[in-house]
Amino acid sequence: LALPQTNGDTRMLNLHWRCYIRKPFVYPTDINVTGYSASIVFKSYCFQKLFIYVWLLLIMTLNCLDQHVHQAPDRVALIWEKDEPGTEVKITYRELLDMTCRLANTLKKYGVQKGDRVAIYMPVTPLAVAAMLACARIGAIHTVVFAGFSAESLAGRIIDSGCKAVITYNQGVRGGRVVELKKTVDEAVKNCPSVKHVFVAQRTDSTVHMGNRDIPLEEEMAKEAPVCAPESMDSEDMLFMLYTSGSTGKPKGIVHTQAGYLLYAAVTHKHVFDYQQGDVFGCVADIGWITGHSYVVYGPLCNGGTSVLFESTPLYPDPGRYWETVQRLKINQFYGAPTAVRLLLKYGDKWVKKYDRSSLKTLGSVGEPINHEAWQWFYNVVGDSRCTLVDTWWQTETGGICIAPRPSEEGADIIPAMAMRPFFGIIPALMDENGRVIEGNDVSGALCIAQPWPGLARTIYGDHQRFIDTYFKLYPGYYFTGDGAYRSSEGYYQITGRMDDVINISGHRLGTAEIEDAMDEHPAVPETAVIGYPHEIKGEGAFAFIVLKEDTAHTERVKEELRSIVASKIAKYAVPDHVLVVKRLPKTRSGKIMRRVLKKIVADQSSDLGDVTTLDDPSIVAEILDAYQKYKTEQSASS
Repeated sequence: LALPQTNGDTRMLNLHWRCYIRKPFVYPTDINVTGYSASIVFKSYCFQKLFIYVWLLLIMTLNCLDQHVHQAPDRVALIWEKDEPGTEVKITYRELLDMTCRLANTLKKYGVQKGDRVAIYMPVTPLAVAAMLACARIGAIHTVVFAGFSAESLAGRIIDSGCKAVITYNQGVRGGRVVELKKTVDEAVKNCPSVKHVFVAQRTDSTVHMGNRDIPLEEEMAKEAPVCAPESMDSEDMLFMLYTSGSTGKPKGIVHTQAGYLLYAAVTHKHVFDYQQGDVFGCVADIGWITGHSYVVYGPLCNGGTSVLFESTPLYPDPGRYWETVQRLKINQFYGAPTAVRLLLKYGDKWVKKYDRSSLKTLGSVGEPINHEAWQWFYNVVGDSRCTLVDTWWQTETGGICIAPRPSEEGADIIPAMAMRPFFGIIPALMDENGRVIEGNDVSGALCIAQPWPGLARTIYGDHQRFIDTYFKLYPGYYFTGDGAYRSSEGYYQITGRMDDVINISGHRLGTAEIEDAMDEHPAVPETAVIGYPHEIKGEGAFAFIVLKEDTAHTERVKEELRSIVASKIAKYAVPDHVLVVKRLPKTRSGKIMRRVLKKIVADQSSDLGDVTTLDDPSIVAEILDAYQKYKTEQSASS
């Protein structure tokens, strides 16, 4: 496949790879794509040396650890920015390899083998990174579960993936508070017969209950050798799966494989952020999300970089935490979410200007579109109007950044709040509602990608048909991102938001069906409809419309119970900000809830509802609008 890339002021790169048909992965485009061989050839002058990425890709941890230990064993791989400021811990590549090998040998001792699945339920720590790399080293498949998820959410992911083991801590520490991780795991694995062992590390001095299948991790690691021969892996063997939300209630186990994923994570990390050897790369994402996988762990380590592990929150102990960390660790690239930027903007400039940020060279935004006010504050105040700011667009499914302002020609324009330029090998296409490609500029449509790239996910674990139906069926021959986009008159891309029933809360993608499924379990609530609405801090929030049974008393108590159900079944961040009781939901004659009507009402656009003639009873609109206006009045009076 030849992938020529030329877009305005973006450099030309011809990327070629050979497709070896061993275990064919059939895309709906009828292209059989399996592994990417070590014969990748880069023809751009500035990328001639990139072939080094692929020679050792078949053994993942050799790229991330061994080669760097051989070249510079005392180079710092990780800086663990612990919850309490000023207590950072530096881990060299030699130390990280030692930790990884001991952990890998411990897993093997207790029967974890190539192809087994291992759940990692840990906060951002060096041991969590070592757990990921240890799984990769022995050919096990890791699935990292965000350590804020409930026991039920954790159990669902363990059951779906058939995990043989869980790695966790006794407790977590975040924002000055203790999180009971082991208790959550204990509750989860009660219903997970596939789990044979739970490996428990110590983050605090507190003791926790240890059962028959619980293994004290550090004690066992101390008994093991610091050498573990890496398992040889095929380029298309699974590396990890990561669960993400969709428009149905069941999360999807997105599968990424060895060679293509690591290549893409490493190349995008180097060239989008202009990462240079010796830089300190500060991505403040949690490892429970794809951003943490690609730009905290795999990308930086493959490039021999120094990566910051941020365990705390942007407000602990005060709103200057990020910038104090930048000053103390001399961070060169800072990559975070617009949610955090909007949150800190509210506290003013003084918390930023209090600290020296002269080490910063590049700022990055990830997880959701960034609004103009936040972009300008991030650029002008945090970056002193001198740092490159890259607004990056990508997804769990893409493996790495697909659209960003850089790389480009030196000094090329960056337009605020716009992702702008597709990365090498990424060919965007905008589609109309009839499935036709929209040509030209100054147009909007459904954002698709026209051909495969190395970082593309290969399947949904255990349900390949769902993978095809979700991403390739609507626009045959194209990957459908689920997002809408605008292509400007200059040919640059701006993401306009989700086109399906998925909302983006603080950068965390969440299907509205997941929240609805949880709320529907309440005995007093026969029907719910959840929509996303613009939120000043979080970008989007969840707004729930509920129908109660006629004999229901204590409405406010039911609302609180619904919030508790969502928190326990999904996570606290998924709890709706608003819960409005209505008599009926707007439905079509076929019984489908017309959510766009609810979105228009919440957005105060009731005068522009569009065609509502397909509603079973159009008079319901006025009914819901009246209930919403009363709710708004009550909210204003109580604030």
